[in-house]
Amino acid sequence: MADVILFHHALGLTDGVRAFADDIRAAGHSVVTPDLYEGAIYGSIDDGVAHAERVGFEVIAERGAACAEGLADRFVVAGFSLGILPAQRLAQTRPDVGAAILYHDAVPTSTFGGGWPAGVDLQIHIVEDDEWADLGTARAVAAEAGGELFVYPGSAHLVADSSFGDYDETLAGLFLARTLAFLATR
Repeated sequence: MADVILFHHALGLTDGVRAFADDIRAAGHSVVTPDLYEGAIYGSIDDGVAHAERVGFEVIAERGAACAEGLADRFVVAGFSLGILPAQRLAQTRPDVGAAILYHDAVPTSTFGGGWPAGVDLQIHIVEDDEWADLGTARAVAAEAGGELFVYPGSAHLVADSSFGDYDETLAGLFLARTLAFLATR
């Protein structure tokens, strides 16, 4: 079974992120869900992004990197939306990361100083017309990594967070099923 560190989105460590992590745990995996916002939770994406801007995106990514200290070799990093920053940073810069799962977005690999590392498997889940995501970048990162890219119909953003208004039970179920299939190979 896999050791996973799952980073939350701009709203904070919501009950919906915790529930998604619990579903992964129920399949036998170990999941750590660090709180990069130190307890703060926001009701809108705009408010959460404003908080992240005040704190600084680099600080958020650094907090995520610090949370990964002491994890087993070949661990899996995962992140929802804003949480892709620490997840992708770890995947690209830590030799002990075995795989990455990016939900709702990806950033260019140049953001973290270079290309996608060999031997780090990748899975990306993104909603086709999501105004908060960049499908072109997700396609490029998936192609560079030789990873899986799942594009879902719609325009909502945080479709896998059961505590947020964009939640879509069908899409969340697909996110989870594909995540568990990916993790079963770890």
